[in-house]
Amino acid sequence: MEDINHDLERMLFQVTGLDHELNDIGIQAGGCINMAVSCETNHGKYFIKWNELSFKDMFEKEANGLTMLKKNCPLTIPEVVGQGAIEDKAFLVLDFLENGPDNSQYWTQLGEGLAALHLHKADHYGLEYDNHIGRLVQKNTQRKSWLEFFRDHRLNQQLGLAIYNEFVDQAFVRDFKLFLNKLSDLLPESDASLLHGDLWSGNAMALWPQGASIFDPAVYFGAREMDLAMTRLFGGFDPLFYEAYHSVYPIPSYFESLLEIYNLYPLMVHVNLFGPNAGYSRSVSQIIKRYL
Repeated sequence: MEDINHDLERMLFQVTGLDHELNDIGIQAGGCINMAVSCETNHGKYFIKWNELSFKDMFEKEANGLTMLKKNCPLTIPEVVGQGAIEDKAFLVLDFLENGPDNSQYWTQLGEGLAALHLHKADHYGLEYDNHIGRLVQKNTQRKSWLEFFRDHRLNQQLGLAIYNEFVDQAFVRDFKLFLNKLSDLLPESDASLLHGDLWSGNAMALWPQGASIFDPAVYFGAREMDLAMTRLFGGFDPLFYEAYHSVYPIPSYFESLLEIYNLYPLMVHVNLFGPNAGYSRSVSQIIKRYL
């Protein structure tokens, strides 16, 4: 424990220039790949997560994404204190946000806030740089066509990774490629909205005493239905969230028909994160077979 305390003190000094006295440390959820703690110090409370040095670029891109959200979203976004490296560890330091009750006010604020984020538009899909979703590289090569971006840099890129990792069999690959060939008949063009990019329930939080926050982004410009679809995975959001979103930025009538198609991307990400035995490839196969 003394070694961890010493490392945390060094991380905080590197990004703030201040000597911190650690009063309390609490283990926090850091996603599927990171160690994370809350640190209460004589200079305030922080959220710190770290991993091997090879993850330094991932933390740099996460900090960029949080900064981008903070400029364009009315929700509370964790303040980036700094990121860096000490010896064999890469780390990211954020201000700590206190968890609160997920009541009706929270869901309403979350829905209105996401709609406001999606009203920020671009004339292209993607981003000026690649970033990460989980520990995977997320390709953001800019394109003018949503169909081409979604097909090439979301679905086909994940398929290629699954083939490389030998996580899928030949029948899966055959069906997936047939489905990709049908996408032009299934997918409407959509405005390029600024997206959170990884918006499941674990990346949103009610704040104490009130408010809503989103974090752990994988930002890019894309069809806003991508964020909305992912909120329906892994438990989903309260109906009040969708009502509030719709009041600010009406949800297209065709959204339900696209829901499973857009969720193929996070499902394929989970295939590549957790391998062939976790059940995600079976979910993907069930979806694409409905369109063949």
